[in-house]
Amino acid sequence: MRGLYLAMLSVLTFCCQAEDLNGIWKGVLTQGPGGCYPQYFLELQINAANDRISGRAYDYYDKTHYVKMSFTGRYNAQTHRLVLIENRILEADIPSDCLPCIKTYDLNYSKTGDQEELNGDWKGIYSEKRLICPPGKIQLKKAAVSDFPVDIEQSDTLAKLQESLHLLPREKTEVKTVTLKSPDVTIQLYDDGVIDGDTVTVLINNRLLLYRQMLTDRPLTLHVNAFPGTEYELVMYADNLGTIPPNTALMMVTAGSEKIEVFLSSSEQNSAAVRFVYRP
Repeated sequence: MRGLYLAMLSVLTFCCQAEDLNGIWKGVLTQGPGGCYPQYFLELQINAANDRISGRAYDYYDKTHYVKMSFTGRYNAQTHRLVLIENRILEADIPSDCLPCIKTYDLNYSKTGDQEELNGDWKGIYSEKRLICPPGKIQLKKAAVSDFPVDIEQSDTLAKLQESLHLLPREKTEVKTVTLKSPDVTIQLYDDGVIDGDTVTVLINNRLLLYRQMLTDRPLTLHVNAFPGTEYELVMYADNLGTIPPNTALMMVTAGSEKIEVFLSSSEQNSAAVRFVYRP
C-alpha cells in the first residue's frame, strides 16, 4: 500500500510540474488571406495562478515591428485547454497599412519528454474598424529566454503616477542576489529597529510598486510571479531618512518553503538593490 501511495504521489507531482504554464512561450502565428503577413512570430508571457491567467502577448514580424497586448484567461487542467482574451493594446509599431488585431486564443497544452507546447487556433477583430480579422493557427514552445522585456504587474493608478513621477537619480548599491526555487514570491518590508518615520518608494524592474509608504512593524507586502531565468531587481528608494538616519529596512522573502532575510539601507545618495532569479 505504501508503494502504491508513493507511486500515485509521484504521478500527481509530475502532473503538477508538467502543467506549470508560468513563463515564456514562443513560436509562430499564422493568418489567413487578407492579413498583413501570412505568418508572424508570437511570444506569450504567461502568469498563471490556479486556473486564472494573465500576461502579455507580442506578435511581430521582426523585433522592431510588433504589437504588445495584455490578456487574461482561464486554464482547464482536466482538458489541458486554455482560452486567452486580449483586452488592451499596450504598444504598437507596425506598418501604416496594417492594423492591430485583438485576438482570442483557444490553445491546448501538451508535453513530450521535456518539450512543452501550446497549439491551437485564434480569431479576432481589428482594433479600429471592428471588422473580423482573418483567423489562423498558433504553435508555441516553452522557452527559457524572452525576446522582449518581462513586465511586472502594476496597477493602473501606479502606472499613471509613474508617468508623472521624477525621482532624483541615485547610485544603486547591490546588497544581494537571491536564487529562488519557487516562482511564487512574497516580499515583505519592515522597519529595521526603531520605528522612526522612514518612508520608501519601491520599484521592481523600474516599475513603481510602492510610493512613499512608511516602514513599521507591519509589513509592506508585494507579490511577484517570477519567470525562470529572468532577473528581477528590487530598488528601495529612501523618501526621507526618518529621525535616525539612514533609512533601513528588514526584507523577508518567501518563495515556496524558502524564507530569506535581507537587510537594506538607503540614503539620499544611494538606493539599496536586491536581485532575484528563479531557477527551477
